[in-house]
Amino acid sequence: MPLQLSIGEATATGPRHENQDAMRIVTPAPPQAVAKGCLFALADGVSQCLDGGLAAHATLQALAQDYYATPDTWAVAHSLDRILVAQNRWLQANGNGGPLLTTLTALVLRGRRFTLAHVGDCRAYRWDGQRLERLSEDHVWEQPDMQHVLKRALGLDQHLVVDYRDGDLAAGDCFALLSDGVWASLAETDIAHLLRDQPDLSRAAAALVNLAHSQGSQDNASALLVRIDSLPEAALADALARLVQWPLPPLLKPGQLFEGWRVERLLAESRQSLLYRVRDAAGQPWLLKTLPPSRHDEAEAGPALLQEEWFLRRVAGRSVPELHSLPQRQHLYYVQREYAGATLEQRLLEGPLPLADWLALAPRLISAVGLLHRRNILHRDIKPENLHLGDDGELRLLDFGLAYSPGLSTDPPNALPGTPSYLPPEAFAGAAPTTARDLYATGVTLYRLLTGHYPYGEVEPFQRPRFGQPVPASRYRPDLPGWLDEWLARSVASDPGARFETAEQGLLELEQGERKALSNRPRPLLEREPLKVWRTLALLSLLGNLALLILLAGRV
Repeated sequence: MPLQLSIGEATATGPRHENQDAMRIVTPAPPQAVAKGCLFALADGVSQCLDGGLAAHATLQALAQDYYATPDTWAVAHSLDRILVAQNRWLQANGNGGPLLTTLTALVLRGRRFTLAHVGDCRAYRWDGQRLERLSEDHVWEQPDMQHVLKRALGLDQHLVVDYRDGDLAAGDCFALLSDGVWASLAETDIAHLLRDQPDLSRAAAALVNLAHSQGSQDNASALLVRIDSLPEAALADALARLVQWPLPPLLKPGQLFEGWRVERLLAESRQSLLYRVRDAAGQPWLLKTLPPSRHDEAEAGPALLQEEWFLRRVAGRSVPELHSLPQRQHLYYVQREYAGATLEQRLLEGPLPLADWLALAPRLISAVGLLHRRNILHRDIKPENLHLGDDGELRLLDFGLAYSPGLSTDPPNALPGTPSYLPPEAFAGAAPTTARDLYATGVTLYRLLTGHYPYGEVEPFQRPRFGQPVPASRYRPDLPGWLDEWLARSVASDPGARFETAEQGLLELEQGERKALSNRPRPLLEREPLKVWRTLALLSLLGNLALLILLAGRV
């Protein structure tokens, strides 16, 4: 069930000549509402500036459009901050020598959580039916004669500082975004009584605005109210909040029944995780992944496992394993479908791939990596061992244990996640994770699948490798066409600037190289000179018939 809301809004110019307040409500279609949430924003243009109304409306327009264009994997506050910093620059650059200033209070409701962004002197309140809680702070100077002078606003300074706050939602919560034209003339007890006594939010919003002006407000007055009628199923943030309620599973034994799963056996055990093969009630095989008991006290271990599961759900498609919904989960684990087939590391035991098989597989791998990057996810451990070619013909990326989303994930200091032989030079130099790291690992993987070797030799853990020029793949595979040798060299270049910038560029170059090679092959004579071929065949047929007639006449 999606998040169910009731909404009310009202605004009035009051004694002013122009209403420079602006409000924006965005309640997108269910898929986008799940991924990005619903957006509610109130902006109050500063009347002393060049055009406060323009500043307020332009800011809400940019916020409403650009927020839903940010990657789903960005944290809400990160998305809002990127947009507001850019809008702050726009306001400063388009004032024609004068300031364009506005305050802003924006609320995003996503899943079972809220995120508040605030700068200026509008206010945000939460009413739970019993108590009115103020969620925002007024960014005004505290001196008695300067309490209406803003010290923070969009467009005011080059360096924008926005207050962010988040928390859990509860059914029945009512959020109120109020301009200073409302709250400055009303006591908080008046606001609370009105929200308690008027369940219709449209009427409540109008009553707040009218009451403020009747109490002497000389400013534009605006109120935007949102009530939580019902909450959706838990999302990542909710799962993280429930970590304290989800203990680690006990060590599972073959034949044991655990939360409806029949345990078959332990498939893999490491310091990082445990992987069991289990079967559902219908006997279908699945893989259950959890943490070993030794990681029980690691604060980041549980969130990392749930984030890994969330990444897989965000990518959901043919290139990753299917996840089970786990509606009755009571322990910390997730379950993904098991597929018949083999990893590409297992296939390498039979030797390098034939060129035709490699050419069929490479575009699928590059496309899968590109899909991750469009979702703002870095895999960070692409290698043959983590690529599974199913008996159903699908190529799937496995093991998102090291996956990373810029703006959402963090690494401990001095961490170098990944397999050393697949890490580019800049990773060893301490560069932040980027798509370039995945693309390099993809290049090394494809190089190894074709040659059985690494372009710079195998790198051992804790080794500080030296990178020069990669060994041409054609040294191990003399059958490679020159264009493919060059493509592989570019994929694994030690200089990031010499590599493909995106997965899509690498895929395009690969497809174009193959097409050009095919177009340069000599065409059969029948394609090049069809008329001459058919004339020659007709002549040979005629001569054959004449020879046969002469032979028959001689016998007579």
